[in-house]
Formats: sequence, structure tokens, C-alpha cells
Amino acid sequence: MPDPRTTWKGVFPAVTTQFREDLTVDLDATGRVIEALIADGVSGLVMCGTVGENCALTGPEKAALMELAAGIARGRLPVIAGIAEYTAAFAIETARQAARAGVDGLMVLPPMVYPAKPRETLAHFRAVASAGDLPVMIYNNPPAYRSDVTPAMLASLADVDTIVAVKESSGDTRRFVDLRNLTGGRFIPFCGLDDVVLECAALGAVGWVSGMSNIFPREGEALFGLARAGRFAEAMALYDWFMPLLHLDARPDLVQCIKLCEAIAGRGSERTRPPRLALDGAERAEIEVLMARALATRPVLPGLEPARAA
Repeated sequence: MPDPRTTWKGVFPAVTTQFREDLTVDLDATGRVIEALIADGVSGLVMCGTVGENCALTGPEKAALMELAAGIARGRLPVIAGIAEYTAAFAIETARQAARAGVDGLMVLPPMVYPAKPRETLAHFRAVASAGDLPVMIYNNPPAYRSDVTPAMLASLADVDTIVAVKESSGDTRRFVDLRNLTGGRFIPFCGLDDVVLECAALGAVGWVSGMSNIFPREGEALFGLARAGRFAEAMALYDWFMPLLHLDARPDLVQCIKLCEAIAGRGSERTRPPRLALDGAERAEIEVLMARALATRPVLPGLEPARAA
């Protein structure tokens, strides 16, 4: 298995799950989404994450989506599977399904049953990460999931060899510095919130799990690459153009927003599973205006070496 310290870098879109009209999973359509992202040069894929509607999927559906992505990727780029379950036992079973599906790693969320105490959260991560050999990315998103994995908590997991990376979605970019001061380079730092990505890259993030890069993957890779290269004047021009859409990733209805943008761009369907319902009224009109403006003013991108080829 490739070393994640050399392959987990660049932009990893949190891939959407495509559904048919009857709300069954459409593997063919999801496969086309994956193939288009790979063709556009993304550095990795996250399947069955928040944007992939993990908690609305059955176990067999998750396994099928993981197998699909691994089969299409064929080792050309890393495929990471989201693990968002109510208990450690359920999470371990899903992690084992992911290993059988051939993915390259896991993105593990805190236990989803309730806002766990720190020691409960840590016990969950230890149990899941120790149950197999796949490398693990810890996913911290307290605004969405109400459990906060602080830098000090992460530092206490440094003895778990399979935990190799952290996706930080709190919006507090200081945590990249705090974690580095506590653990040095022990964990691979990933930005997990679109509208602070330049700041995260400037503070040391080497990867970005992105929602809006589903719609604009080339722009996402360019923005992140410029920031990582310290070309901030060029990055700021692209960031200014991208920011109105990047803010959508920080909303509670980010999945509906991202899928509507996908549909407008011709990259997928906006259909979501309940309880998520399609946007309507003023919310829908707002995003249609944002997308029309973004498409009309799409910038010319500078030359950059793709992250996965570097």
C-alpha cells in the first residue's frame, strides 16, 4: 500500500452519491462523477463522507460505492472511505467492509449517537483505528457533529500507528499551529472547510477535503497549489472569485447546495435522500445567481504541477 505521507496531499473532493428518481443509489452515475473528477486532475477521492450522504446509506450501499471508487481509481490516486457510525462496533464493521472493497484509507468521525465526552470520542477512535491496518484520517467537525477533537486530544492518539492524518473542519485555523507544536509532523494536516482553505494551506495543511471542488476541480487544485507554493497574490485572485461558492460548504445544507451546483454545471444530479430535500425559493435562486456569476467569470488558471504528480 502506498505511504499516505507521500500520496495524501492536494485536493480530495468529498464525492457526491448519485440517486435515481426512486432514491436508489445510481452506481453508473456516481461512476461518471468519479471519472470526471479524475480526468480533471484531482489528487484523491473521499467516498461516503458528509457530502456523500453517509448517514443516509445502508451498509451494502456504502460497500458498493467504495468498491466502485477503488475499481475506477485503480491505484492512480488514493480513495478514502468515510466511517460515520453510531457505535465503535458498527464503525469497525464498516471499516472492514472498506478494507475488503480495496480503498486506501479511512476517514473516521466521532461516534454519531450523541455529543460524546472527550474520553468516549478517543476510545471510539482507538477502537476503530486498532481494528485493522488501513491508515486513518480523524475528521473533526464540531459545528456539524457537536463533538470537538482538540489538538490536545489528537496528541493523545499519537501512539496509534494507524492514525496518520487529521481533517480539521472547526474553522479555527490556529489549530494547525497548535497541533504542530504539540506533535511536530506526526499527523498529516488536511483542511476540511472550503472557505478557510488558503489560510489552512498557509499554516501547513498539505491536503484539502473539499466540497466545492466537485464542481470546479481544476480551480480547487490550482487554488490549493498556489497557496502551498506561497504564490499568494495569484491565489488571492482565485480565492476572491471562488469564495461566494466556498461559503456554501460551511452551511448545514451544504449537501443540497453542492449537488445543486453540480447539476447546474452538468456534473451530476441535485437529488438527495430525505431528510435532505432540494432547495427551493430564495435559497435556490441565490445559488443559481452565484453559479451563473462564477461560470461567467471563470478565471484563466496559472500553470502548476498537479499535486499527485509532484
